[in-house]
Amino acid sequence: MSRISVVVPMYNEAPNIARTLQAARMAAKVAGIECELIVVDNGSQDKGPQIARNLDAQVLSLPGLQIGALRNRGAALATGDWLAFLDADIEMPQNWLTLLTDLQYSGQADVLALDLQTPFQAPWFAQAWQRRTEQANGQSRTQVQWLPSANLLMPREWFVRVGGFNEELRTGEDKDFTLRLGNAGARLMAVNESMALHWGYEGSWSEWLGKELWRQGSHLQLLRSNGVSLRLLRFPLLSVAAWVLDGMAIATLLDDMPHLALVFLLISSLPALALSLRQSLKHHDLGLILQLWGLHWLRLHLTGAAFVLSLCHWNARRPARG
Repeated sequence: MSRISVVVPMYNEAPNIARTLQAARMAAKVAGIECELIVVDNGSQDKGPQIARNLDAQVLSLPGLQIGALRNRGAALATGDWLAFLDADIEMPQNWLTLLTDLQYSGQADVLALDLQTPFQAPWFAQAWQRRTEQANGQSRTQVQWLPSANLLMPREWFVRVGGFNEELRTGEDKDFTLRLGNAGARLMAVNESMALHWGYEGSWSEWLGKELWRQGSHLQLLRSNGVSLRLLRFPLLSVAAWVLDGMAIATLLDDMPHLALVFLLISSLPALALSLRQSLKHHDLGLILQLWGLHWLRLHLTGAAFVLSLCHWNARRPARG
């Protein structure tokens, strides 16, 4: 690797952007790699753009674009042989580029990403939600079907081969992009030998609920862009089933059948329990199982609401941010 271009979309990230850029530059210095920093700003109203310029990053001001378009514009400006896409609230470890390029050069993977963890001061629901994506203990490298875009590293040729990110998607652009990479033959690997730190954790319940409602609004767009498949339909269908069972519970309760209502409620909670067990058993933590059970139950219901709203052509107004 002779040169890497780090592309960072941003919106009102003044508290985090300096940490993100400085950590990326330090990782490049440790690896002995030339690094250019490109920040694509979506119309920030804080000092984030000026902070980025003070750290010698190129800053593009492109308000009103979707997140995929921001990343594509940054990649179009990039001159590196390698592309890294970082969210503006992600602090990469010093061994980031050394570790991942060693994996790539050994022929194990083409596109790589580090697992994330939250700072210790994050509330319990933000920490639990982040831990659900971590790999099992002892599994430091895992081949996966798709990767989130909080941090992605790849040779430029793979980005070009699939045509970059879908610029029409409000969210879910990372899943769409990396699914297309996988379909094109790229080997995708999640790594937790070293962890990136996610500073943009949800600090309140309202923020967590709002973000999840926004994120779940991408299912219909993903189906339209990738075609109908069980992989993409599975979660929306589970959500619709949960809503139907809840409706049946309410109807039986109104008919003065509380025992039957309780049965329906218990059945409607089983998909959330299954999701929790699948993601938390690897941690051997009963508390995490219970926490994720409740969070997945909420998420399933938010997904149903977001899916119906997307069918009604409702769009959440939220600036694209890394």
